[in-house]
Amino acid sequence: MDTQKVVDWFDEHERPLPWRRPGTSAWGVLLSEVMSQQTPVARVAPVWEQWMRRWPTPADFAQATRDEVLRAWGKLGYPRRALRLWECARKLNDAPVPRDIDKLLALPGIGDYTARAVACFHYGENVPVVDTNVRRVYARAVDGNFLAPQPSKRELALVEELLPEEDGPRFSAALMELGALVCTAKNPSCAACPLLEDCAWQRAGCPEPSAEEQAKAKKRVQKFAGTDRQVRGLIMDVLRKADAPVPQSQIDIVWPDGAQRSRALASLLNDGLADQNDEGLFHLPV
Repeated sequence: MDTQKVVDWFDEHERPLPWRRPGTSAWGVLLSEVMSQQTPVARVAPVWEQWMRRWPTPADFAQATRDEVLRAWGKLGYPRRALRLWECARKLNDAPVPRDIDKLLALPGIGDYTARAVACFHYGENVPVVDTNVRRVYARAVDGNFLAPQPSKRELALVEELLPEEDGPRFSAALMELGALVCTAKNPSCAACPLLEDCAWQRAGCPEPSAEEQAKAKKRVQKFAGTDRQVRGLIMDVLRKADAPVPQSQIDIVWPDGAQRSRALASLLNDGLADQNDEGLFHLPV
């Protein structure tokens, strides 16, 4: 892969995301990475801006209540991420966000991708950072496969082989951006890709994935409509909008299937995303 072509393309097409501004703290980068997991950056950006104004440091965020955190998280989805961020901030408090990957991994809610992203994109460590976008670009440009494989430990070593000695973090960001904007999952804009002439998938004649590969990929796609996750979101929306604890009747109207609604509510209580008081009313945790 011609890494310079990718970086040159990025120089022209990099999105002006707020966490890419000069002077963004390590906390700001960490926050952006957690918020952006399985959530489009267009939805993340305004929420990130609000959070950084309200809680510019981990110590500031550690002083928030869980109620405040969950209300501020809004509809970003997967609200457990918000509480894990809060736990992370409480552990950090006045300490700086670490540079070392192992120390980052020791923080609550910080997985391998996020740890590497903070080390790379904020601290400039030349380490591989592999997300769905990078995985897809590698599969097509290097392996000649339209569909990206499932995550594996081996992929870090493979992507690391691509990293240039100079400007590695810039290339890592560019590779991710290429997957997000051009080498997209369903309808890639191949004519606009800087790797068009070098792409293994193009050289192979753009073969379609087999029926078996398509079936496996379809299984990996997470549905939303009609799932417990959708019902959980509807219940959380009721609790976020309420100024006081709400009765069961206000929750019952959000979804017609009583068994599914009860299951979703029970899971929210179990996850610490909702509480029930002695009067049987429901509210966000405090």
